[in-house]
Amino acid sequence: MTICGVELTGSDAVVCLLNLDRGQFSLPECKVRKLSLKKNHTRDDLKQFQAEFAALMAAHGVSCVAIKERMPKGKFAGGAISFKLEATIQLIAGSELEVRMLPTALSKSTLAAKPLPIAFAETGLKAFQETAFTAAYVGHMAR
Repeated sequence: MTICGVELTGSDAVVCLLNLDRGQFSLPECKVRKLSLKKNHTRDDLKQFQAEFAALMAAHGVSCVAIKERMPKGKFAGGAISFKLEATIQLIAGSELEVRMLPTALSKSTLAAKPLPIAFAETGLKAFQETAFTAAYVGHMAR
């Protein structure tokens, strides 16, 4: 099963695909590392972002999306645009795509119980994808 880990930052959705098959993890080949929402944030821009995200998930056979949850308020609060992106992903119509939010507490407890089997530096992913990679891993382990 392939899970897409997502970190929402500003108007970008950083993605990382992680496949788990018979206890073996693999990183499917994916040229897309992040999807961005256009600056205007209009309804059409959100629909275009949603269509691009849905097409990426369908092209790679992703069955679940694991999004790192952001705080709604406080020092580490997520921005308004990132919450729009989250809603856009959650409301993808016409697919069997499961979307799960990963609270920080769940991520920490899962990683404590089942640490990453490989150092992130050895994955070959870009540094900015680390949080998305961790979200995908926690998404698999927390099932």
